[in-house]
Amino acid sequence: MSEPILVTGAAGGAQGSTGRRITALLLEKGIPVRAFVHKLDARSDALRELGAEVVQGDLLDPDSVRAALRGIKRAYFTYSVSDGLLEATTIFAMAAREAKTELVVNNSQLQGARKAPSFRNMQHGLADRIFDWADVGAVHLHAPPYYENVRALVRNSVAEQSTVFLPWGDGSATISLVGAEDVSQVAATLLADSETPSAGAYDLVAATPTVKEIVDTLSATLQRPIRYVDITDEQWAEAMRGHINPHALDHLSHLWRYFRSTESRNDEEARSVTDTIRTVTGRRAQTLEAFFRANAAEFGRAPAAT
Repeated sequence: MSEPILVTGAAGGAQGSTGRRITALLLEKGIPVRAFVHKLDARSDALRELGAEVVQGDLLDPDSVRAALRGIKRAYFTYSVSDGLLEATTIFAMAAREAKTELVVNNSQLQGARKAPSFRNMQHGLADRIFDWADVGAVHLHAPPYYENVRALVRNSVAEQSTVFLPWGDGSATISLVGAEDVSQVAATLLADSETPSAGAYDLVAATPTVKEIVDTLSATLQRPIRYVDITDEQWAEAMRGHINPHALDHLSHLWRYFRSTESRNDEEARSVTDTIRTVTGRRAQTLEAFFRANAAEFGRAPAAT
């Protein structure tokens, strides 16, 4: 493949960093990458060292998006959990259509619920349609929350107090999950394949543990007791305010209510574990236990024997 693949979000963020992972995976395959970053810093320098062509831009700036897509046949689109998703999607879809882009792998959210769990989830459903209407060969990766999201939510309290404080109900709620590494592997495989993907959307669900099973798995991995304390939505929102942006706070607050609800239990079939990761990549999906084991240091060391 001689033309570079455009990867947005290539610098990576605090959690899943799928753009950064996909950039590295494609470069490992010898495929040229045009890495789209919001600002030039140590992270973009690292991408250059890997061999990527780095371009600075803003997904809300039509001119920089058009420039980044010039000569691009394949692209990966992702947008942070913040305001502007529909505007960025529209700008990107229009520019991709103008550039005659043939494939856009779109990092979306799991769909299929009778009613969108959150405003952000509804926006993703609309963004999918925008890409479809643009006729740019869009393929949507429908993923639930990442293992990395769970890590970010609980690592400090587990490290400091061996306790998970979340408004997830009595422990029986089911939380669909997947690893960002597997989402990235699927995206990179589709982008690198010279053939057109066989489906317009791929559901990527690696695990559907209950809250109790998540905590028990973490406890077994760390080899120390971990408690789960159910707190109120208000307590959680107050603790998180100032640490995440209002858009993300609203999205997650509604998501927690959804997971605790009867609606969520009615939608469980739509959120069941899929075999898509193995089918597309040839590798089994990472388990939650394997993720916790690989990241055990972030949750604090097991107490020394007395």
